[in-house]
Amino acid sequence: MDTLALTLVIIGALNWGLIGLFQFDLVANIFGGSSSILSRIIYSLVGIAGIYSFKFYSDREKTS
Repeated sequence: MDTLALTLVIIGALNWGLIGLFQFDLVANIFGGSSSILSRIIYSLVGIAGIYSFKFYSDREKTS
């Protein structure tokens, strides 16, 4: 699950980087626009992965 979350967070970060630098939304371009159901699913999964990734902060404290 951690690997999946990290992968989705990286995809989201790259997509936001493309939007910020080039005004190009890769997810929307691939899946048929930002309002298409597939794009919304991807955006939602990336958001959930971001929330899930907060657990990595507590994991770091346990290993320190």
